[in-house]
Amino acid sequence: MAIVMKFGGTSVADAAAFENVAKIVSLEYNAPVVVVSAMSGVTDSLLNATSIAATTDAEQAFASLENVFKRHEAAANELLSDPGRKEFLKQLRAASDEIAERLKLFAQKPSQRKALQDAVVSFGEILSSTLLAAVLNQHGVKAQQVDARRCIITDEEHTSAAPLITESLTQTQNELIPVLEDGIVPVLGGFIGATRKGATTTLGRGGSDYTAALLGALIAAREIQIWTDVSGVLTADPRVVPNAYTVERLSYSEAAELAYFGAKVLHPKTIQPAIENSIPVRICNSRIPEAAGTLVGPQAETSPRTIKAIAHKTGVTVMQITSARMLGAYGFLRALFEVFDRHRTVIDVVTTSEVSVSLSLDEAVELPAIVAELEVFGTVKVEKRQATICVVGEGLRGTPGVAARVFSTISDINVSLISQGASSINFTFVVDERRVHEVVTRLHEEFFYQKKAHTAQD
Repeated sequence: MAIVMKFGGTSVADAAAFENVAKIVSLEYNAPVVVVSAMSGVTDSLLNATSIAATTDAEQAFASLENVFKRHEAAANELLSDPGRKEFLKQLRAASDEIAERLKLFAQKPSQRKALQDAVVSFGEILSSTLLAAVLNQHGVKAQQVDARRCIITDEEHTSAAPLITESLTQTQNELIPVLEDGIVPVLGGFIGATRKGATTTLGRGGSDYTAALLGALIAAREIQIWTDVSGVLTADPRVVPNAYTVERLSYSEAAELAYFGAKVLHPKTIQPAIENSIPVRICNSRIPEAAGTLVGPQAETSPRTIKAIAHKTGVTVMQITSARMLGAYGFLRALFEVFDRHRTVIDVVTTSEVSVSLSLDEAVELPAIVAELEVFGTVKVEKRQATICVVGEGLRGTPGVAARVFSTISDINVSLISQGASSINFTFVVDERRVHEVVTRLHEEFFYQKKAHTAQD
């Protein structure tokens, strides 16, 4: 039962970071499966190049990638000796030639731009996994780059493909099990897959975590480790609360709620394959590998203070639809939500009363068209630049006084929407985006540091 170790873009940002990852992997007794993202910033650069190719010309698009190739070349020159260095630089040149050819096709084949974008963007992970495998071998760790497109088989929805589990199971076990049995570390690029016909696809932004979780499920891994630049899941966003600290344990449900409502450490999709296979997920800091991090597992554990963490998400739009016609009307809510379904817009939080429905949207691209349709049902009020705050903890609903403490702490700040919903671990509300940092800071002080102060005095 191998473990899966996933390293994000900041963990492979430069030569020193690659070397650090090699040291972390070398300490693992059994050969792990390693999943790696593109070097930090590379995916954005590749996406930008595809945008240039689609709007101006391929030569300008390719020229914009000069720094991307130089970064990989510089890392290889610093980390590798011959013949490994020569082999990687040969593969780098081949990749740059192929990217150049793909960029030329953007003008010639506009109907295939999504597929071409996937093909171009995939090189970020292909190059980083190839380089990391070479660096591991340089450090005396037997490693082999394995093309993730031979393992993760997907549908044909380019830029946001969904894995086909049956085909992926067969392919992954055929590709990885023999390598692991030989004591070799397979190194795969995250985020990428391929259709049944072999066309390159991507799983959407944040997909490298998803790749790690999928591979963990497909090989029945003992543990999935997500190595990033923070020490696990913190009690709040450290950019807002500098004294936030690591949460030692979370249940799958707690982690999923935090991820959905703005915690950046875990991609929301990551949790699902782990849940279905009861595989623990550990979030570790590649810069401080000795730190314990956060362990996410199936067992729920109630915190003495009930609340385990506070997440927040800005850029939220709140809508209120008011109509006397909805009072006792059969099918009114269904018709209302079908509007959002037609516009492929996800609703985050919902509250209802006898004559109104309030809800929040994270993505408001289709807002004008949605409002136009909703006005058939009643009066529509829209509030932009709002923020969602999510307070998470097992047993939250069954603990009296939590909501009272929350709202007494922010009694001078207007709350536009409140929802506890069906979840017993999530208490969510919406405030003006300009006050969100103040709200999070106050709540963190109330629930985490006042408790510590009282304990120290006792």
